[in-house]
Amino acid sequence: MMRERCMGKGASRHAGVGRVRTETFSASCQVRVDMPVARGYSPDFSQRPLSMDSIKAIKGVKDILPEETPRWRLIEDTARRWALCYGYQEIRIPLFELTALFARSIGSATDIVEKEMYTFPDRDGTSLTLRPEGTAGTVRAFIEHNRAADPLPQKYFYIGPMFRHERPQAGRLRQFHQFGVESFGTSDPRADIEVIALLWRLLSDLALPDLTLEINSLGSSGDRVAYKPLLRSFLSQQESSFCENCRRRMDTNPLRVLDCKVPECRAATESAPRLMDHLSPEARAHFDQVLSGLLALGVPYQLNPRLVRGLDYYCLTSFEITSSHLGAQNAVGAGGRYDGLVETLGGPSVPAVGFAVGLERVSLMLQKTSISLRDECLYYVAAFGEAGVKCGLVLLDELRRAGLSAQCDYRSTSLKSHLRQADRSKCRYAILLGDDEVARGTVILRNLESKAQEVLPLSGLGSLLRARTFST
Repeated sequence: MMRERCMGKGASRHAGVGRVRTETFSASCQVRVDMPVARGYSPDFSQRPLSMDSIKAIKGVKDILPEETPRWRLIEDTARRWALCYGYQEIRIPLFELTALFARSIGSATDIVEKEMYTFPDRDGTSLTLRPEGTAGTVRAFIEHNRAADPLPQKYFYIGPMFRHERPQAGRLRQFHQFGVESFGTSDPRADIEVIALLWRLLSDLALPDLTLEINSLGSSGDRVAYKPLLRSFLSQQESSFCENCRRRMDTNPLRVLDCKVPECRAATESAPRLMDHLSPEARAHFDQVLSGLLALGVPYQLNPRLVRGLDYYCLTSFEITSSHLGAQNAVGAGGRYDGLVETLGGPSVPAVGFAVGLERVSLMLQKTSISLRDECLYYVAAFGEAGVKCGLVLLDELRRAGLSAQCDYRSTSLKSHLRQADRSKCRYAILLGDDEVARGTVILRNLESKAQEVLPLSGLGSLLRARTFST
């Protein structure tokens, strides 16, 4: 599916560097691009002397250093555990897709498509885009691999990087990471309840502070068609009070005006007609069942009639979980129902619902909790002396094959220097192994916190320590 190919306006097919301003992929939809383009050009870096001052991370991306990765693994492992508990299976989708995929799914009038996507031409001129979110790619995979032919529902989760050209700030980067779930195959309100409960349980399990679930109904497509003229009429009377973005959105995407965070815009739309007051009986019944289900599960919520979400594919249930600890951009995770998206992208009529969580935002909040986030190495092998060093190398391998974390500083040559490194490494135990110990066939196991020591046999030490470690 979706094999559209195009050349961006102004793009050159010959070798050299040009600048693409617009990528056109359909008669009705364009994505603005402003980036250097090279085809058939291979730079010779050997002719360019570079200093390390010129080689730094790109603005808006971040290295996750070893002292931070335990926190990230905790988040990812917790997310996987909860997803598996709810019957979701992991899917891994490509980092880039055809640009048309995101324009058709997210919506050509959204901020993401208009301003934030990293779009570039392939060597044959095909317009490609680094994924700005995970739902569109998951839906594309669902259609392409004919998953609708398998028993429904089909439930997936993903974890990985996304890319948007945003203004970098705390918890909001240009390369960021999301955990998301997508449930295909049922329009039952209980599916909405399930994904909301999953998100709430996950964030609560991580002990994130001051969480609030905000929820709204966007109604059916017919509800929105009938509502938009009423909204546009109201907005036209307030146009002078709106920011530039809202004035631009009034015609193309008027619902987004309600979600603007600019104080003047929020004040001007305070008395705007509410979509919730114009729901069809079917949409109202769906929403009422979602709310009653959340109440039954003990998941607290707040109604937010302004909540419209920034992606065009949402319908019916829309929700966000926010935290006051994140400032103005306070969303931790969000999602909703998107019953028409599979069909819009060329698949069968299959309803769906899902959410995504920004992991940078979760990580930022997790720092403020009391959870221990430090990787711990259990054993430090302090091997010294000619025989001790040779035996220590074998012992390190034995411990690691036994599934025990162990390390040694190969630069250290004395017991004193080894113990100093063991303290720095935050290991729990040091195994002292010198020439005398090798001769006796023993080691000294030293508790680095209590300083208590005991003599243990060198032979079979890996098995002995494994039994001790995993029995506690």
